[in-house]
Amino acid sequence: MKPASCFLLMFIPFVRLMTPGDAQCSLHRIVDEKIKAALNKLEYKPFAPTPKLSCVSVTTPGKLASCPEGTAVTGCACGFACGSWDVQGESTCHCQCSVVDWTTARCCHVS
Repeated sequence: MKPASCFLLMFIPFVRLMTPGDAQCSLHRIVDEKIKAALNKLEYKPFAPTPKLSCVSVTTPGKLASCPEGTAVTGCACGFACGSWDVQGESTCHCQCSVVDWTTARCCHVS
């Protein structure tokens, strides 16, 4: 091998040492700064309070159970194992079986 070739092979690692080693790090730093600046420009919107669902069960004898004013029916249950019911006017449970001893309405509202 010629001395010039050997010199070049030995010189390459020194060239790498002379270049700034944080070139890639400075690119990451620039990107991080750009992201932080963009996030700082966003308008701060405080979180709204989480709405709460409040529910109550109303049980009455017979085929009808009505919810209090301001609440809506979310489910019904009927006595004597009756599984057939419908909601009338968004606030009343109606059991459809011929023999029913009680009806329960599950009534909820968002507060």
